[in-house]
Amino acid sequence: MVYALERKSKKVVSFNIGKRTNKTISKVIDVLKLSSAKKIFTDRLQNYRSLIESKIHSVKRYGTNYIERKNLTLRTHLKRLNRKTICFDRSLSVTAAVLKIYFLG
Repeated sequence: MVYALERKSKKVVSFNIGKRTNKTISKVIDVLKLSSAKKIFTDRLQNYRSLIESKIHSVKRYGTNYIERKNLTLRTHLKRLNRKTICFDRSLSVTAAVLKIYFLG
């Protein structure tokens, strides 16, 4: 799962489910570019370098604290995202629907 948070409100701007490939990540990055984001903080995944311009891309140690905290909260609230669990969805469309309800509802 790839998603983006707005820095001040901590609300999810966009998300996509899939492997960490350029195709999956670019859907979220495109939404950020359309919203004319001033700065995009990411982890050290190499895919981001080809998708985000270097002037707005930032890789800092403390730039992703909020999203890492959100990952923990998601795993706590939605057991289907937890590691080592018997609760899981058989299809990605069900997982996407649950995440839409959680993020936007």
